[in-house]
Amino acid sequence: MILAITGPTSGIGAITFQKLTPHFEKVLLLARNPKKAQEMIDSLPKEQQAKAIYIHTDLASLDTVVDAVNTIQNKVSHIDVLINNAGGIFHEKTMTKDDFELSLSANHLGHFLLTNKLMPWLLKSSNPKVINVSSEAHKAAKVNFDDLNYKKNSYSAFNAYANVKLFNILFSKSLAERYGEQGLQAFSLHPGVVKTNFASEAGGIFKLFWVLAKPFMISADQGAQTSIYLGKNKIPAAQNGSYFKKSKPAKTSSSANSKSMREKLWYNSERMLEKWM
Repeated sequence: MILAITGPTSGIGAITFQKLTPHFEKVLLLARNPKKAQEMIDSLPKEQQAKAIYIHTDLASLDTVVDAVNTIQNKVSHIDVLINNAGGIFHEKTMTKDDFELSLSANHLGHFLLTNKLMPWLLKSSNPKVINVSSEAHKAAKVNFDDLNYKKNSYSAFNAYANVKLFNILFSKSLAERYGEQGLQAFSLHPGVVKTNFASEAGGIFKLFWVLAKPFMISADQGAQTSIYLGKNKIPAAQNGSYFKKSKPAKTSSSANSKSMREKLWYNSERMLEKWM
């Protein structure tokens, strides 16, 4: 069994990596920072370190995603589980060098590209799974498909984050619909409100909320539990495409269940990523 995970060097991603590594023959760490990735590998018990392979991947630089896929395909014959864990909320509007708004690229477009280009490798597995880390924040989403990069309307860090967390759920449902008959399972999840450095880039009211809420937050260990559960357990076919919370299927917003939203998102994502697809 081979696992690939984005964002494995901090927060719930680091815990997920450490806890799942014993259950896999190889684990691919898809991360930006080679030093942090090596520190994560060194944190494993000595007998597990040889399982871990660092693959340079920057979800805000789509050329690196394409390069990462090529590297993965040269290193392993298939992928059994892909965990799209990386993400963040960004206080200031920032455009990537590819001319995408940063939260859109880092939370959705990078993972959309990565997953689609790895699909042939996933479908070589007997039980492939894609797990997308979302959030209850998706319930506050207000999506304008005509302005996904905030070039016309004013940027709001929380709205941008809520939108991409909705996209994580829509993407999971689309994957289950499109590839379920070929054996792929896809899930999204809410990890809980986790006490990590996740909101260090946030500002304004959201940062104030984060500071005030810290005493009530759960640990990264607790926040990683649903990712770990989905990564190592056999999930009933009837739950394919589901959104999980506390390791159980949970209710989403009506937008997250919208077929037209799923189709619009897929169409727009493919259109924006045409150069790299």
